[in-house]
Amino acid sequence: MGILYLFDVVTVVIGVVYILYQIAYVIISLTHKPIVFPKAAPKKYGILISARNEEAVIGNLLQCLKNQDYPNEKYDIFVVADNCTDSTGDIARSFGAIVYERTNKKQVGKGWALAYLFDKMFADNLQNNYDAFIIFDADNTMELDYLDQMNKCFSSGYDVVTSYRNSKNFSGNWISSGTALWFIRESRMINNTRMILGNNCHAGGTGFLFSKRIMLRNKGWKHHLITEDLEFSIDCILHKDRIGYCGQAILYDEQPVSFSQSWRQRLRWSKGFLQVFRHYSKEMVRHAIDEKDFSSIDMTLLLCPWMVIFLVREILAVVYILFDNISLESQISTTITLAGGFLLSTIPMSLVVIITVFAERRNIRATNLELLVYSLTFPIYVMSYIPISFQAIFSKPQWKPIIHTGG
Repeated sequence: MGILYLFDVVTVVIGVVYILYQIAYVIISLTHKPIVFPKAAPKKYGILISARNEEAVIGNLLQCLKNQDYPNEKYDIFVVADNCTDSTGDIARSFGAIVYERTNKKQVGKGWALAYLFDKMFADNLQNNYDAFIIFDADNTMELDYLDQMNKCFSSGYDVVTSYRNSKNFSGNWISSGTALWFIRESRMINNTRMILGNNCHAGGTGFLFSKRIMLRNKGWKHHLITEDLEFSIDCILHKDRIGYCGQAILYDEQPVSFSQSWRQRLRWSKGFLQVFRHYSKEMVRHAIDEKDFSSIDMTLLLCPWMVIFLVREILAVVYILFDNISLESQISTTITLAGGFLLSTIPMSLVVIITVFAERRNIRATNLELLVYSLTFPIYVMSYIPISFQAIFSKPQWKPIIHTGG
């Protein structure tokens, strides 16, 4: 009984700490001005795009990049047409992009496509032509000053820079708005606060920059877990790189509008978090202690596998019941209480999103009525993560493309 009780106490304490520190982040974000970076001389960038059958959207991204308020000679665009069966590569070439065709049905995923792209760049001796590299997904668009804003942040001494992640189709339905609100909250309330506190940020899956030094150290791209962006962020923290956030660089991407695609996407993310936790949690804790680095603690809390902890706790309870150390009735009551705690934990997240909507109203492409409705449906979106997280424990790691329509 003592071990199970201690397990419950530790779990509750960690959960309360997690919620409180998230609330503290919101307060800090709302009471401090966002960091603005000074003007900087333009550096040269390699723009990297991994695209698989993206003929419906890649032209919008390439046109947006061509229209940037940034010297055209200071950036080149590279596209890896990854196992494409459509005209993605031809469209990219028509915009002047350097295109590499890849056919590999065994090593599937964005990480492998980026590794292939860098291998080609090394073979063509192009890797030293750039100060840094910026990764986009084919469905992205951005504000016209995006590259200029990212350049300001990079020139201020950061090794990695992530941007403000917004949505092209916020108003699609409650599913697309749920994902959009999730990313806007992460940008404004989490990464923005990390910058204010001087902590490292999380480089999201698209719209992030990293220096040539990191690329050369990694010999291109070496991250192949299914959430390669999170793996990349943690690897940078462990190498003591500085990961910054530029809130003035606004990126738009397309969110799934079908529940099945959203479920599949979030299942991949949840499985990826478990992968990264398994591979890096011990090293992150050790790094936090040795280096007194709060960024490591922050990321470890982000990765905390709550559903795994809950499942282990229930297995432990069953063992105690079988050996008559505790009563079945008491454990049913405790399980219901803990399950209720999972559901109640969605309330603070939903309140944070409502606050985010008010704080970021000018950046969200939606009517006031849509914002009201989608703020009310967001708790449903969050609660759907509970069965997704449970399924992720038992599902096989796999990457499947999300269909983009240009919405």
